[in-house]
Amino acid sequence: MRFAGIIFDFDGVLIDSEYVGNSQIAAFLSSAGHPTTVEQSMAQFMGLADRDFHAAVENWIGGPLPDEFHTARAAEDSRVMAEGIDAVHGAIDFVQSLPPTLPRAIASSSSTRWITRHLDHIGLRAAFGDQIFSGKEHVERGKPAPDLYLHAASAIGVPIESCVILEDSPVGARGAVASGAFVIGLCAGMHCGADHAAVLRDIGVNAIAHDFGDVARLVG
Repeated sequence: MRFAGIIFDFDGVLIDSEYVGNSQIAAFLSSAGHPTTVEQSMAQFMGLADRDFHAAVENWIGGPLPDEFHTARAAEDSRVMAEGIDAVHGAIDFVQSLPPTLPRAIASSSSTRWITRHLDHIGLRAAFGDQIFSGKEHVERGKPAPDLYLHAASAIGVPIESCVILEDSPVGARGAVASGAFVIGLCAGMHCGADHAAVLRDIGVNAIAHDFGDVARLVG
């Protein structure tokens, strides 16, 4: 391994949730009179959580969120929590191939409840133990601030400069790059369009991976 520790984003890196979630957001906003494509939803909202996410939606629609938005999001969350969301192709094999002693963590904008539920669904819960960190719960400033990555690196006992971070969203990539780690922009999920790699390169990621085979070669 080229790196002493590895930090994973979650949605869009380990589970293929970004397209699912943004499809629901786009459909709701369009039905409420704010035409929005899935691609626009991903470009505007992907990687954000809670207040930052709500503020971005309000900016997009030019006004306050309707009450029905929160009801619809809660219903969607309940549905996917019950059903589970499948892994990004290749993610399970990659995680299982890592040296057992390699320090690793998840650093996500999602809640630890969401993360652990879907780790259970894809069979990777034991691979991360308690090294699961949420921008909602563990730091004051979530992504795109670098704080969550710095917190995760400290928790696994590895200097951030010796870590590699896997990120898929522009918001997450900005924070990852600012942290000082080596950052791989992962373009393996269903949400990654033809221009996704170029967007991540412009943010300053160190390398692009189009699948977990590329990731394995990059981490050595």
